Formats: sequence, structure tokens, C-alpha cells
Amino acid sequence: MDSANQLASAGTFQVLKLPLGFIRVLEWLFAIFAFATCGGYSGQLRVSVDCMEKASSNLSIGIDFAYPFRLYQVSFEAPACEAMRRDRVYLIGDYSSSAEFFVTIAVFAFLYSLVATGVYVFFLNRYREISRGPLIDFVVTVVFSFMWLVSSSAWAKALSDVKLATDPDEVQLLISACKEPTNKCGSVHGPRWSGLNTSVVFGFLNFVLWAGNIWFVFKETSWHKGASKFPNAASEKQTGAFNQQPYNQGTFDQSGSYNTQPSEYSQVGGPTSYSNQM
Repeated sequence: MDSANQLASAGTFQVLKLPLGFIRVLEWLFAIFAFATCGGYSGQLRVSVDCMEKASSNLSIGIDFAYPFRLYQVSFEAPACEAMRRDRVYLIGDYSSSAEFFVTIAVFAFLYSLVATGVYVFFLNRYREISRGPLIDFVVTVVFSFMWLVSSSAWAKALSDVKLATDPDEVQLLISACKEPTNKCGSVHGPRWSGLNTSVVFGFLNFVLWAGNIWFVFKETSWHKGASKFPNAASEKQTGAFNQQPYNQGTFDQSGSYNTQPSEYSQVGGPTSYSNQM
């Protein structure tokens, strides 16, 4: 307990009020929302098959699917409308690569944001003293910004395909009995997409956060600090050069032109050179 108190007292929590630390905390929270809304999703749709022979009908066929959306593994039984025979029907599509890629980026972003926030709070002075730390932080921030954009775009496209593949009207086309005009098929209800739509929104919000944080992380690097010294050094050099320039007294000749040559010392009665004085 004493060690925990000492660690807390040594932490500089004021950095969380700065954009560098505050945005890291937002990245940490938004990453949780991103992988939780996608990785924890499960949906269901229901269709009905009304056969000409009422005994074979099934007016509520439930079809469950979930993350990672390997729909080709999702199956259900539908009446064939021939006596009491039933067919096993499989959905079409595999969208696990995009979904798992999105969740993987979210999990690693969550872990890195958590570690970076801890470094800012407890080791901020050490972080700024070592030039390698801000450089690594800058490169990782740029990489995660790009990966958030790619994964969110891929997951948004995959989600639109998942919605199409699990549309009750499209699922009815997979049932052989629904191809017969004597049988009637319909949709009871479709899946709810609010959770997955939210995951896409959080994905692009994470991209905005990470891309916006690039500038604040870059300000901590030696690249930015070295570049900021060059204008000051150049201005000081110009000022020193101006102060060292000799002052030459100019004279005007009788023609009115300006003469920059220094005038010779003359006594009263006319100009006298140094050789005449000798």
C-alpha cells in the first residue's frame, strides 16, 4: 500500500490536462468501445415458410450469427414442403478477416494507449530526456493512425456485405421450398445493426484521434526541437553580422554624388596629406 501511494505521489497527473495526455486517454476509451461493440456482437433473423401442406410449415425459423461472421458455418433447418422432410441450409460469405483485423487493431491500440498514458504520468521527465522515446512514440502514432483508417474502411465494407448476406429477403432465396410458387415465404424480423454501426463510427473516431495526436507527439521529438532552434540561430547570426560591420562616413562631392570613401584629415588652410607633414 505504501509503494502504491509513493508511485501515485510521484506521478505527474497534470499531463492529462495537456493534449498529449488527454488525447491518449480518449484513445484508450474509444478503443474499448470499438472492439467491444464489434467483438461482442450477436444477431438473429427470422423467416417463415408457409407450405401448401400446412403440417410441414414453419412460420418462425430462427437464424443466429455472431462475430467473427463466418456465415458459411451458420446453418438452419427449413421445411422442404414435401411430407415432413427438412433441409439444412447454410448462409453464404466469410467476413472474419475484416472483422478480426478491426478488433485486433483496437486491442493493440488499447494496450499501447494504456502503456503510453502510464509513461506520461509516471515517467514524463525521463520520456522527454531520452530522444528515442518521443521518436518511437511518434512513429507508433503514425502507424496506428494509418491502421485505424485501413481497418475501419475494410470493416465498413465488410459490414455492408454482412447486412446483405443476412437480409431475410436474401436468405429466403437459399431455401428450396421458397422457389416453389405454391409456397409462401416471408421475413419475421431482421437483425439489429445498431451495435455494429456504432463500431464503425468508433473506428473512424479513433482514426481522427490518432491522426490529430500526431502533431502533439511530434512536438516532443528532437526533430521539432531541433528545427525550432534554427530560426533563432539564424536571427542571432544576422544580428551579430550587422553589429560587426564598420561604419564608413560618406561625403558628398561638388557634383552632388555620394562618396563612400573616408575623408582625409585636413588642417585650416587646405587639405594636407601625411607625406607633406613628414
